[in-house]
Amino acid sequence: MTKRIILLMILAMGLIVPTIVHAQKAKKKKIAVQLYSLRDEIGSFVTRNYNHDYMPVFRKLAKMGYTGIEAACYVGDGKFYGRSPETFRLDVKHAGLQVLSSHCAKPLKKNELESGDFSESMMWWKDCIKAHKAVGVSYIVTPTIGKPATIKELQTYCNYLNAIGELCRENGIKYGYHNHSHEFQLVEGKEKMMDYLLQHTNPNYVFFEMDVYWVVLAKESPVAYFKKYPGRFKLLHIKDYREIGQSGMVGFDAIFRNAHTAGLEYPIVELEQASKSMEEGLKISIDYLIHAPFVKATYQRK
Repeated sequence: MTKRIILLMILAMGLIVPTIVHAQKAKKKKIAVQLYSLRDEIGSFVTRNYNHDYMPVFRKLAKMGYTGIEAACYVGDGKFYGRSPETFRLDVKHAGLQVLSSHCAKPLKKNELESGDFSESMMWWKDCIKAHKAVGVSYIVTPTIGKPATIKELQTYCNYLNAIGELCRENGIKYGYHNHSHEFQLVEGKEKMMDYLLQHTNPNYVFFEMDVYWVVLAKESPVAYFKKYPGRFKLLHIKDYREIGQSGMVGFDAIFRNAHTAGLEYPIVELEQASKSMEEGLKISIDYLIHAPFVKATYQRK
């Protein structure tokens, strides 16, 4: 073998190796995890009993391939899992993740629903948004409002969500609403709650984080909602009966193939339960999504 041939081979390898490395990096899919999945390990808003040694858990999530977290802990005390926003943000970053989103809610009191004046609750949201700006989230999501008794109450909640969303937008944060299955019931036997919320909230202020499992459980079609209300579903909770893709109940291929219509910006895995441990369930779930050809590496961000 001549020196010229050897030199050409070395040069070729120098071009090929960086290309391969770049391709491998480009293939990493952006997938977040809702930390309610790990409520027994690190706590949640339900127990308010937090395990401050959450770093080993976060590092495991990053090693599995998750790129972000959605918090499930904010209760109005200015803290995230018992830590200041600044500390929590740095901890998550050092684990190799980002604080993408956060679930928090302030239900309206009876007098606020009756009067339509929710200025008292909006004061709570001002402090809430301040803490979330400090922790660096891109999204704040209200996980539920329950089922209003009347259409009047439902409209008051739409006005409330719009007001929260407008305040979030002023602070550079997107605001959304997360569904369960009760949103697909009729209010006063007339209006389907989910459709009413979508039709009476301002798309500039309120997006929807569709929990695809709850939609299917309500015997509705996620894709049909994407097509009926295009662009409204910036976040999706990717959920199944247990591990993602195990039950066959949810058509994840169709959901992801219509992600552009939905307006998807980031998919978020959530587990209510697992066959064995939640940690193993989260690993099985992201492995499924990473290897699924219909799941893209990134989605539209605006």
